[in-house]
Amino acid sequence: MAPSAGSTTTMVSVPPREGAGPDLESLIVYDAKLTIADRMILKSLAQDIREAHLGAPQSNGHVSKDDGARHRASKERAGDEPEEATAVRKREEKVQAAIDGLNNPEHPDFETSVICTTDLRDMQLPPVIDRYLLQPYVRVAQSIVRHKTDVIMLTHLILYFTTLVPSAILLFRHFTWYHGVIHMLMQGYYVGTYTLMRHQHIHMRGVLNKRFGFFDHTFPYILDPLMGHTWNSYFYHHVKHHHVEGNGPDDLSSTLRYQRDELLHFMHYVGRFWFLIWFDLPLYFWRKRRYVTGLKAVSWEFGSYGMMYLMWTKVDARAAFCALILPFALLRIGLMVGNWGQHAFVDNEDPDSDYRSSITLIDVASNRFCYNDGYHTSHHLNPLRHWREHPNSFMRSKDTYASQHALVFHNIDYIMITVRLMMKDYMTLAKCLVPIGDQIHLTLEERAEMLKKHTRRFTEEEIAEKFKHKA
Repeated sequence: MAPSAGSTTTMVSVPPREGAGPDLESLIVYDAKLTIADRMILKSLAQDIREAHLGAPQSNGHVSKDDGARHRASKERAGDEPEEATAVRKREEKVQAAIDGLNNPEHPDFETSVICTTDLRDMQLPPVIDRYLLQPYVRVAQSIVRHKTDVIMLTHLILYFTTLVPSAILLFRHFTWYHGVIHMLMQGYYVGTYTLMRHQHIHMRGVLNKRFGFFDHTFPYILDPLMGHTWNSYFYHHVKHHHVEGNGPDDLSSTLRYQRDELLHFMHYVGRFWFLIWFDLPLYFWRKRRYVTGLKAVSWEFGSYGMMYLMWTKVDARAAFCALILPFALLRIGLMVGNWGQHAFVDNEDPDSDYRSSITLIDVASNRFCYNDGYHTSHHLNPLRHWREHPNSFMRSKDTYASQHALVFHNIDYIMITVRLMMKDYMTLAKCLVPIGDQIHLTLEERAEMLKKHTRRFTEEEIAEKFKHKA
């Protein structure tokens, strides 16, 4: 869905725990395309791992087993903070302050997002273009978007309306298969980033300044069909349904009842959504006695089907296939592949916890190209949190993530998590895990076994017991 990052990486080897062989080293991979915040966070997590092996207290509240008593005793001295703990706290505060500075328009280190492929500070433009084109554009764009960090959203709206929309119009006026293929490739490149911009849009009820409210609320009716979305269905399914149920037993996209490393279970999961969501979602709202919402959901869904049918039968079937129908069919598969990866690992002890039923990714595809979509746990904890705030929310809550046994991965995206699960390749997944808290002292094999346990299918009896408060 989202474009892949470059292959330039730097590896930092973290010393293995005492007695472990060389194959048990924890490798942290720094992709050259990581966002500024992701790079700082990954370095902080790597430092936590090093300190754990050295017996020092970490920022996530974990201390090596051998030296735990010594550090606890030190902390209990009258008002004295251990020297190591002071150093850790200052290091973490420095990282948090740096990320805060990136997001604060009043801070000298503030940096807006302009394009997804690189950071503003790394744009190598001729001085004349920077001074007379880029900087004026940024100033004007910041007066149009809702948040000064979000110039990137206006950039992408301009991109879509100057490329995808004219291309679709031309397809329906004068179709050629050569153009149709090029159009589909362009749409496929755009759709991941667009979908996650819409994700921000449906949660925040817009992305532009309220002075531009009319365009802000009408552009989805033009772009959504061209990106494979049916009108308003993302809003009704994701906001009004998924975030209400939170991967629980009544969530139509819940993974609880599936063995998450079995291909047949995955095919059933995708197939049910692909063929029956038009029926299941309105039925869900009716069962919850939200009749008006259900009527709206089914009306917009069938309205979209009707539009595609008319474009197929009355205008040009070939153009409709390339511009509307194939994007629709592929996106519905892609959405479920991604959601499977987001909620594949569910802790048997507390599957209703957002920390234990969703994951965090520090990767390029999710966070640079898709508006920090990798911070899925942070998003479930607060669906209204702005996308640029997710990294620092994670940093400030690392001790809670660790104590709740949350899972953090790097150097892999949701789609590849799903692929690796279908391959039952838990060793690769374990290598991509960034251990926090007690996970740091697990061997690679133990991490793989832990991940495998988290993909186990829940029985109906277990679901009734674990979610009895929702009955």
